[in-house]
Amino acid sequence: MVTGELVLTRDGPLATLMITNPAKRNAMTAAMWAALPGVLDTLAADPAVRVLVLAGAGGTFCAGADIAEAAAIARHGDDSLAVAAERALAAFPKPVVARIDGFCVGGGCQLAVACDLRVAAASARFGVTPAKLGIVYPPATTRRLAALVGPARAKLLLYTAELFDAAAAERWGLADLVVPDDALAATVGELAATIAARSQLTLRAAKAVLGGAPVPEQDEAELAEGVAAFAARRPPKFHWA
Repeated sequence: MVTGELVLTRDGPLATLMITNPAKRNAMTAAMWAALPGVLDTLAADPAVRVLVLAGAGGTFCAGADIAEAAAIARHGDDSLAVAAERALAAFPKPVVARIDGFCVGGGCQLAVACDLRVAAASARFGVTPAKLGIVYPPATTRRLAALVGPARAKLLLYTAELFDAAAAERWGLADLVVPDDALAATVGELAATIAARSQLTLRAAKAVLGGAPVPEQDEAELAEGVAAFAARRPPKFHWA
């Protein structure tokens, strides 16, 4: 019996990866953590995919790692299943947008932090909760959180393990946009469509620079198309994927 799965759908240049485990508020099982890097590898190799949206089914992003499998998921620190999945998500070469509603807690927050952008519903709730379970938060995960929200704020989140609302997440840099609940899907869809229409070369170069990865070289044909489209006041038709 499948107790949780990652459900992939595609719509033109947009791929949506849905965390699906409704019986446990979309908690990530060990099998789901283990499957994520392979799914990302497949999407990275597909030139038709330009943007990935990570979301949760049924009105909840992800309530964390499945507590029943917590020991197996967290074992080995920076070599754990969860950190391997987080690392693969952060290294994915195309833009990743987290669409966050409901609970984004523990491992869910870990996944959201590894995305490029986070758009949250106003009613979403966040929490970094390993201190409630006696889990040593992995070094790589702790550093990624601190890079996003700052060291002092990361300590506050880790030390208290309390839940906080989307407005606080936006103030602290954990959410980039907060929108009314009924506007979340449309906002993320419009944002993803805008990103997909931009030069993928530019976007991947920016992500590589900010992530410390090798940067692709300038493509003269891409630049020529961008300049020509600007001069003609038309949408560019970038070929680079």
